[in-house]
Amino acid sequence: MPHIKNALIRHRVIDRCLRNKFKPYPSKEVLRQTCEDALYGSVDGANICDSTIEKDIFAMRNEHDAPIKYSKKYLGYYYTDENFTMNDIPLTEEDVDAIRFAANTLLQFKDVDMFRQFGFAIDKIFDRVNISGDPREKDIGSLVQFETAHSVKGNEYLAPLLDAIRNKKIIQFFYESFQTAKKKPRRVVPLLLKEYRNRWYLISFDCLKESIMTYALERMENMETTTEVYFKKIQFSAETFFKNAVGITANESSPEKIVFKTDNVAAKYIDSQPFHSSQVKVKEGKNRTTFSMEVIVSEELIRGFLSFGGELEVIEPLTLRAEMSKRITDMSTRYKLP
Repeated sequence: MPHIKNALIRHRVIDRCLRNKFKPYPSKEVLRQTCEDALYGSVDGANICDSTIEKDIFAMRNEHDAPIKYSKKYLGYYYTDENFTMNDIPLTEEDVDAIRFAANTLLQFKDVDMFRQFGFAIDKIFDRVNISGDPREKDIGSLVQFETAHSVKGNEYLAPLLDAIRNKKIIQFFYESFQTAKKKPRRVVPLLLKEYRNRWYLISFDCLKESIMTYALERMENMETTTEVYFKKIQFSAETFFKNAVGITANESSPEKIVFKTDNVAAKYIDSQPFHSSQVKVKEGKNRTTFSMEVIVSEELIRGFLSFGGELEVIEPLTLRAEMSKRITDMSTRYKLP
C-alpha cells in the first residue's frame, strides 16, 4: 500500500511541476528532486532515482492520457494542453484502496489531542469511504446526502504552506482579485493557515506591501516555495490576531461594544451558535432578548446580522446601526414591486 500511495503522490507532484508557470519546462532531475523532497524531505537521490521518474511519466501518459512532451529547446517537460490537470482524473482501484487505507489510518488518531478538533470531519470521511463497498458508486448520492463544501481548490497547497510557515520561507504565487478578476504575482512570508466556512485562508506578510495580508487559497495559482528565508522580525501573533474578529477579517482596528436585540426564537439559535466568544446574554424579555459582545466591525459580522432579517436589530454602536439601516434600505429599494 505505501508503494501505491507514493506513486500517486509522485504523479500529483509531477503534475504540479508541469503546471508551474514560475518554473516552466522542469527537467527530469528537477522532477526527481521535487518528488523526493515531498515524500522524504531530501533531494540526494537515496530514495528516488531517474528511472522512477521515467516510469511515472510513462504511467501518467498511458494510464491517465497526460499530454506530456519533452522540449529539446528548453531541455524540460511540459503539457501540450495547458488546461490538463491530474485533479480531473477519475479514481482508479488503486486510488480507492489508498483512500480506504488513509481513512482507516485517520480514524485511529481522531481522539488524539492534536486531531480532536477534526474528529467530526474524520468521521465523515470514514463514513463516506465505508458506507458502501465502492465509494465511486454513483447512486450513493441519491441515497445518502452529506454536507459538502463547494470550494476545495487550493487545498493541495496546505502541506507546502505549513512547511513554509515553519521554516520562514518566502513563497510566490498568482492571485486572482474578486473585483478585477485579474491575476497578479505575489511574494509573501506565510504566517498562519486558517479555515473559515469550509474555505482555507493564508495569513501572511506581503513583501511588497510590507503589511499583514489575507489570501484565499482557492484564488491562488502556481504557488511555489522559494529557497529564500525571511530573517526580519514580523510583528504577528497567531494567538491574538483573530481574538476580536468575527470571520476571516482582522485588522488593527479597536474592538467595539456591539449591542443587539433579537426575537426570542432567533435568540435560541444565536445563543447556541454565538457570533463571537465574547457574546453574552444581557437581558431576556417577554418577546426579545438582548446580547452584547466586543468585536471588530467587519463585513462578516454585518452579513451575519443581515442573515436574520427583521428578527435582529442592532442597537449600538450608531455607526453600525446606520450601516445596517443603509443596507436594508438598499435591499428594500431593490425588491420594490412595480
